[in-house]
Amino acid sequence: MAEDRYIDPDRAAFEAFKALPRDTPIHMLNLIRYRAEAAYPAGHALAGKGLTGAEAYAEYGKASGPIFTRLGGSILWRGRFEGMVIGPDDKQWDNVFIAQYPNAGAFLAMVTDPDYRLAVVHRQAAVLTSRLMRFAPDLSGDMF
Repeated sequence: MAEDRYIDPDRAAFEAFKALPRDTPIHMLNLIRYRAEAAYPAGHALAGKGLTGAEAYAEYGKASGPIFTRLGGSILWRGRFEGMVIGPDDKQWDNVFIAQYPNAGAFLAMVTDPDYRLAVVHRQAAVLTSRLMRFAPDLSGDMF
């Protein structure tokens, strides 16, 4: 079975994101599977250098991290995937984390920042497939 390819949001998903409230805190669940070898576009300084997907994602973190932090983003939780309990067993993730933003406007400011747009090439080179899901924090304290 061919691997699904979800690297960047499609137009409809991004428009739906933008239609949600922009002035409330958000949490973004990130599930990422790396390529064995990074796939930089021809002509990029790192093309053909033999970087792994994990190494390319680290480059993305170095380049995008300061923008993320400047806009009030932080990592709320990070974990190491160990196995699927409920769900398709062919889905495994190399990097799993929840990013927290003060509001959706901060996330939109990040992804439209000119320096971020330069950094995202590392993410695109690194990622085989991913999931990015927006959540509203539930501060009720209720367990269920």
